[in-house]
Amino acid sequence: MTTEDSRTMNKENGALSNATSAQLIDCYYAIWRPVLITIYIVVFIGGACGAIRMLFLLMKMNKLSVTTTVTINLVVIHSLFLVTVPFRLYYYIKIQWIFGSYFCKLVSIMIHLHMDLAFLFYMIVLLIRCLIFFQWKDKVEFYRNLHAVATSAAVWFLAVVTVVPVMSIWYGKTGKYEETKCFAFHKEFSYGAVKALNYALIGVMVILTCALVGLQVFMLVKLVRNLSGSVWSHQEFRAQLKSVFFVCVIVFCFIPHHIFRIYYIRHVGDKQYAQLAVFNEVFLSITAISCLDLFFLVITGRKIRMPNLMALSCC
Repeated sequence: MTTEDSRTMNKENGALSNATSAQLIDCYYAIWRPVLITIYIVVFIGGACGAIRMLFLLMKMNKLSVTTTVTINLVVIHSLFLVTVPFRLYYYIKIQWIFGSYFCKLVSIMIHLHMDLAFLFYMIVLLIRCLIFFQWKDKVEFYRNLHAVATSAAVWFLAVVTVVPVMSIWYGKTGKYEETKCFAFHKEFSYGAVKALNYALIGVMVILTCALVGLQVFMLVKLVRNLSGSVWSHQEFRAQLKSVFFVCVIVFCFIPHHIFRIYYIRHVGDKQYAQLAVFNEVFLSITAISCLDLFFLVITGRKIRMPNLMALSCC
């Protein structure tokens, strides 16, 4: 067999392998597609309702409060992500992408940007609550509205400066992908720099989450010990439930994806990639459930019975 024949055979085997992998991915999508569609429909409807309702509530809140500013930014990032959800739903229903490769990259990156910025905003809110709890600050406010706008603009500028170069240089540039398929930019993980960056982001989020969980447990234990009688009769304890809610959102929505992503990055080149690709989409859809946070906060903000409050705050 000549060298040219060997190269031709290798190309044919590679094409056959890619075709087989694509068929397996379609097969797994057929199984998990109802789950993905259901999750994104609930996220879109609940997230949109929560964002709209929260905007009306924010109009009545203190504009200089850092918490108010963070909540506004949280509404913005949720809304930007929700705009891309219908395109995801179309793809999962039709299993065909018709909006172009660049827009596919944008929609794919948006879910990661949403997760990272939402985590940042949750962490800021929790740290502010810690400062108030330990009486280091009575309240955390900006001096002027311009300071709040400038701070928000700086955060968004850094996010754009960080994401756009990554999308332009790495995302979907090194591998050949089908125009009719989307959300499968796995070939970039063959580069050590891409793996290192992903591992670093995973490590930072997991470490910070563990620290937040430990701090929240410490605060709850200290609060319960200092309160007399039923803890539900104290406003301080009920206020801490909102912090517990944010921690629960981080733990149950973001951490499972990051833990799975460690395994996904290590085995993305294996023959079982077809199965891992679909599981990766499922775990990413779980991160989107964080969009329901505003919906639950609006509900728990109403005057309802304590047992219901406890159930909703710990979701």
